[in-house]
Amino acid sequence: MPNLPLNEAPMTLDLARLHGSIPALLTPFRDGRVDIKAFESFVEWQIAEGTHGLVPCGTTGESPTLSDDEFAALVGAAVKVAKGRVPVIAGTGSNSTSHAIELTQLAQKLGADAALIVTPYYNRPTQDGLYLHFRAIAEATRLPILLYNVPKRTSVDLSVDTVARLAKISNIVGIKDASADVSRVTQQRQASGAKFIQISGEDGTALGFNAHGGVGCISVTANVAPRLCSEFQIACAKGDYATARELHERLMPLHDTLFCETSPAPVKYAASLLGRCEETCRLPLAPLSEASKARVRAAMTKVGLLN
Repeated sequence: MPNLPLNEAPMTLDLARLHGSIPALLTPFRDGRVDIKAFESFVEWQIAEGTHGLVPCGTTGESPTLSDDEFAALVGAAVKVAKGRVPVIAGTGSNSTSHAIELTQLAQKLGADAALIVTPYYNRPTQDGLYLHFRAIAEATRLPILLYNVPKRTSVDLSVDTVARLAKISNIVGIKDASADVSRVTQQRQASGAKFIQISGEDGTALGFNAHGGVGCISVTANVAPRLCSEFQIACAKGDYATARELHERLMPLHDTLFCETSPAPVKYAASLLGRCEETCRLPLAPLSEASKARVRAAMTKVGLLN
């Protein structure tokens, strides 16, 4: 294949692979540095447990505190370990459009299969500004792009109408919706078409999200319960909502408790209980309080992940 410019290289990912249980991967730290060895082991464990895709360098991965070199190391490690077994969807968002373009192009060079791009935080752009932001990124790459709408984190909401405008751009293929409003799924399906991929970004409403037409969840809980989250998504895909509801109810204590303080502090502590990483987060996230640690441990035990 000729060495085409980044915005002309053809998309190679089968978009049907963007589905199921996709953990928003935590980033292990040791002595203040990214622990790549622990991260690679974590990725391999996730795949072995049935995870359907991987998101390195998202919010749960503490992306605002990562340097570009750390971003490259993490995305590269995920690609290397995955070996094409599951898609790697790099979190390349920024509140700077030019920086988001740079990260997305870097992810493409590193071999990522797709990009997850959050709405710009802090800037609070208008809907026109959001459209222009995402269009500029899409025009600079041929990676498939998932929009990421998380109003509680960014103080801006990507409207259904703006999503529909963006869905007309060929490589903007779907959305991670963390609005927790399951009615959005039907609204966006009607506005953007049935082929537009909709993935939940909110574990607690994932059952309803799928029932409305979603195809998966980019999940915090899947970091520590990957097999159960995978089984839940498989049941939904089969239309076996009785089984899906049972699994959802089993997981609900974790869905709730992993946000008892600002994520990812609770889920990193939960992962540390499994021996998967240290519980350390980077400032400005504080260490998890002892009361919250007790809640997380109790939830892990109730779900059956700890003896």
